[in-house]
Amino acid sequence: MLRELTDADLDRVLEINQANVPAVGSVTVEHLAHLVAASSIALVSDEDDDVAGFCIVFGPGANYDSVNYLWFMEHHPTAMYLDRVAFDDRFRGRGLGTDMYADVDRRLRADHPDATGLTLEVNIDPPNEPSLAFHRKLGFVEVGRQLSKGIEVSLQHREL
Repeated sequence: MLRELTDADLDRVLEINQANVPAVGSVTVEHLAHLVAASSIALVSDEDDDVAGFCIVFGPGANYDSVNYLWFMEHHPTAMYLDRVAFDDRFRGRGLGTDMYADVDRRLRADHPDATGLTLEVNIDPPNEPSLAFHRKLGFVEVGRQLSKGIEVSLQHREL
């Protein structure tokens, strides 16, 4: 079941986030709370009475200074930015990521009709091959590359 991320979820979301570094950036619980507060969409996948995964999406003009977000706002200023998505290893392979992206798309169309696309980055050095393949399957295409905190990323975009 997908639902809004709440303050009560922060410790569990932090645990999942930190278990997925470097695929997602390391954060503190305070920074995570800031990200959720500044986001346009923050969801958790709640499975078997446990948070299985989460995602955080920002819109244009968000109070967020990530170099990747800023790149996208310069090059795709009307797109939304999926900052991070991560799942607990125990819940992988169940289609939860696909369901989460479908729900993000639904929410973007309903609540952000001016959004022209969805953007994100995926690590290419060190490589995150499963994520690259997953996002290719969902129609994301590389629109640039850059170094972010010493990690080379593929900057990707998909039209809505």
